[in-house]
Amino acid sequence: MLVKKPAPIGGETNQNANPLGEGGTGAGGGNSLEDWQKGKFGAQGPLSDIHFAYNEYTIEEQDGSVLKSNASWLQKYPQTKVQVEGHCDERGSEEYNIALGAKRAQAAKDYLVTLGISGSRISTISYGKELPLCTEHDESCWSQNRRDHFVVSQ
Repeated sequence: MLVKKPAPIGGETNQNANPLGEGGTGAGGGNSLEDWQKGKFGAQGPLSDIHFAYNEYTIEEQDGSVLKSNASWLQKYPQTKVQVEGHCDERGSEEYNIALGAKRAQAAKDYLVTLGISGSRISTISYGKELPLCTEHDESCWSQNRRDHFVVSQ
């Protein structure tokens, strides 16, 4: 099962429209855990996910451009906040993956702050390996699960 990374979205044309959609929390709802509990897991909001290499939390060059696009959107909508969710693949212990997911989320937060987004607008959480997008047991699936997901709120 292969899922393409979504392309960053462009600017809104209607400046009065709620950029987060109905309910003010974007397409994905409040967070990935709530979405999973509602059976709507995997929804993509206005910000694009980034992905990581195995056992890594370094922001790669291609993900830097995704984060720049995310930062542009956040600058356009200064009333919004974002939660960065760190996710891992199924390999490794729960404890290790919770710590790795936290480092991934913090790396994205730090990068967004260097791009001018206030740290007070960004929170982080780690789900470790608990909320996989893909449940098959191979590299193409694991690579989808090693990600930061961005959930927007007001």
